[in-house]
Amino acid sequence: MAAEDLIHVLTLCGNCSCGCPELYLDPTAPAEQRIAITDDFGNTIRLSGAQLGDIIELARAGSLDEAAKA
Repeated sequence: MAAEDLIHVLTLCGNCSCGCPELYLDPTAPAEQRIAITDDFGNTIRLSGAQLGDIIELARAGSLDEAAKA
C-alpha cells in the first residue's frame, strides 16, 4: 500500500494524536482489496466495497450495537 495512492475518506477519532483509525480508498488495488482501514496499532485490513457496504447495512440495522458497547 503506497501512501501516495490512497485517498483518505475519514478519521474515526481525530480527537487525539494517538494514531486514530482511518478509512482509505485505494483505487490502484484489486476490487476485493480497494478499501483499507488502518488502526491505531499500525495494522491495516483490506476489504471490498461490497464488504464495507455489508458492515454499513449491519450497523444501520443495529446489529453492531452490542459490539460497539464492548
